[in-house]
Amino acid sequence: MGTHNINFSEQFEFTGKVKTLSIVGIVIGIAAVLFGFLAGDKVMHERTFANLLLMAYYFACVCMSGTFFLAVQYVAQAGWSASILRVPQAMAKTLPIAAVILVVVISAGLYSHNLYHHWHAEGLTDQNSPNYDAIIAGKSVFLNVPFFLGRQVVFLGVYSIFSIMFVKFSYNEDLAGGLNSYRKSFKNACIFLVIYGFTTPVFAFDSIMSLEAHWFSTMFGWYNFAAMWVSSLATIAVILILLRRAGYMQWVNNSHLHNLGQFIFGFSIFWTYVWFAQFLLIYYANMPEETVYFYKRFEYYKFWFFLNLAMNFLAPVLLLMDRDNKRTDAKLLFVSIVVLLGHWVDYYQMIMPGAVEDGHNGFGIVEIGIALGFVGLFTFTVLSSLSKKPLIAKNHPLLQESLHHQL
Repeated sequence: MGTHNINFSEQFEFTGKVKTLSIVGIVIGIAAVLFGFLAGDKVMHERTFANLLLMAYYFACVCMSGTFFLAVQYVAQAGWSASILRVPQAMAKTLPIAAVILVVVISAGLYSHNLYHHWHAEGLTDQNSPNYDAIIAGKSVFLNVPFFLGRQVVFLGVYSIFSIMFVKFSYNEDLAGGLNSYRKSFKNACIFLVIYGFTTPVFAFDSIMSLEAHWFSTMFGWYNFAAMWVSSLATIAVILILLRRAGYMQWVNNSHLHNLGQFIFGFSIFWTYVWFAQFLLIYYANMPEETVYFYKRFEYYKFWFFLNLAMNFLAPVLLLMDRDNKRTDAKLLFVSIVVLLGHWVDYYQMIMPGAVEDGHNGFGIVEIGIALGFVGLFTFTVLSSLSKKPLIAKNHPLLQESLHHQL
């Protein structure tokens, strides 16, 4: 492709059917939340909060991993991705909104006792109380409301600051050219990756694993990291393919899709490796304090348990093993959507057994409605951000390599 055919001022117009549908999705989500809370049933309230946590966490994780994608590209000084960075930048720019929503959901769940009730209940740490729990008391230095919420705010705040910085440096690069902004992005990406690597496991321990505070797994953080990373890659692929079909970003070629397909394929295998390693060790050790986690999922969520493996391992591995499938937008789009739905299932069977009373594994209006609401919110916020600036970082020093990328 000759660079003379490229419109370096091309901008996405967020109008029409997509904008309308995203707003409709948000309205459906709000209606589903109201339905869940007005039902007046304790279990329904728990289900509503659990679904809000699921989607708020998913929303934040995808945006966080968009920032992680930018940082990896800068540190690796990767050239292939220079022409597609506006998409993960739009996701990164949305992270502060996602962070605020997640903190609000967690705070409301804590103070209403509809989330984290395994460690946030009366008398669990009081030796004179009939509800005293020695295990929870031993973890109370870490699992207490002020410190817990403080960690959430600090982690998400730091990720959001770096997200905004990366976007700002890229926009400054468009205006001023030169290497100054790129060098700043590189240096800050190095710092961000160190912070991100050490804190994301703790973030996953807090947000999800502490729903069942008696159980723990040192692999859980990396299991969550793999899930959020591959979900973000699938999101980037979906947005790029749909933009290209709509007539935008025609410089994106099958080799760019191939790279994304390779990442989705490889990290789906990594996700499965961590999942299986965690499962096998717990199964083989057969210790009651560990096996209780999988007992609940076999007893009440068996369908979701196996569907999780089928969608997040079998589908991407079998469908993306072939080189041509990675390079065909229809097939990559299909697999990416399956992976995104699959990791919703993954988070569902992670969160529900610990947040909702045993045996109340309902699925209906609340689950579907809240999911649609957050899809609408993600679409609205990310595409609104994407429409603010040109779709290509015209002064990126490695742009020409990306425009002529061939595998």
